[in-house]
Amino acid sequence: MGGGPAKEHVLCILPYPIPTAIKIELHKRFPNFVITYKQVSFTADAEALRKEISSETWHDVTILYTLFSFPEKLSIAPNLRLVQLASAGSNQIQKHPIFTSSDITITTSSGIHGPQIAEWCVMTALIQSHRYNTLHDLQKEHRWGKPAEKGEYDYHSVRDMVGSRLGVLGYGSIGRQVGRMAKAMGMDVVAFTATPKDTPEKKKDSGFIVPGTGDANGEIPSAWYSGLDKESLHHFLKQDIDWLVVSVPLTEQTKHFLSTAEFKALSQDGKKPAFIQNIARGPIIDQPALIEALKDGTIAAAALDVTDPEPLPKDNELWDMPNVTITPHVSGVGSSYTERSFELFKTNLERREKGESLLNVVRRDRGY
Repeated sequence: MGGGPAKEHVLCILPYPIPTAIKIELHKRFPNFVITYKQVSFTADAEALRKEISSETWHDVTILYTLFSFPEKLSIAPNLRLVQLASAGSNQIQKHPIFTSSDITITTSSGIHGPQIAEWCVMTALIQSHRYNTLHDLQKEHRWGKPAEKGEYDYHSVRDMVGSRLGVLGYGSIGRQVGRMAKAMGMDVVAFTATPKDTPEKKKDSGFIVPGTGDANGEIPSAWYSGLDKESLHHFLKQDIDWLVVSVPLTEQTKHFLSTAEFKALSQDGKKPAFIQNIARGPIIDQPALIEALKDGTIAAAALDVTDPEPLPKDNELWDMPNVTITPHVSGVGSSYTERSFELFKTNLERREKGESLLNVVRRDRGY
């Protein structure tokens, strides 16, 4: 690019500092862009965030890179043309006028979370299958332990994953990396998507892919299932699944997507209790129904990085259940998060310059 006036004004509003090396790279690659950086509080409270960003800030902005900060009204950001979200989902913007009352392009950071979330999935699965909580307690008590002293949580009753079946509910970038790791552990993988993936082209991952990860061509699943209706969902859940990963976006259609009927389908009416992980959004699972299913043995165990509500209230029963692992919505964080998210952002800026289609464009009709 040559000299001349700035063609774009990029505003980066994030709740964490942006490394100097990333800033240098952006300015070097886009010398004609005005790029402004603002660090705000780590909160989703729109009112609180508005107090940290003056209305005048938005006037000349054409591209916004953000997590939770948006202009209060469209009128104060008349030049805004692109919003890149620093999250994989877009539910935080779906009630904002940018989503409901404009044709401003919205893209997400889907694709950058696969490695760390997949590792969280494997970690928490092994915590349950290897009875690690019992082992951890023994270490804290400085005791070697004895066989079967913990009953059903005996650490000698471990069954490895070989030959088990992983069901991925939402075979996007995260689900594909979980599938990749499960396949390496000797598991069979079946996938569920909103729309049919009945051709090799449809099975491909068209989003951002961290090199060396995922399932770019959709070759890992032994079978694919699809649909948003209950019949299709139940058909998938009845496929002899041992370990179910929930990685669908939260939309009106997926709220309480999994409840009592779904848990019964998954467990074959209680004959084969499965292990459930939720790394998506808390409301996708009917939480009171999950608690009951864990109590009566319909569901064998659960690992929840997200709950409904968040934070999970201190008196919630899930905290003390021995077959439940809870983490505070951290599966997607990591030291590579910022670097990868800006790599994706830079890729989309380059594509926009060339007039090419952007990665991870949100479709308003489906909510992701």
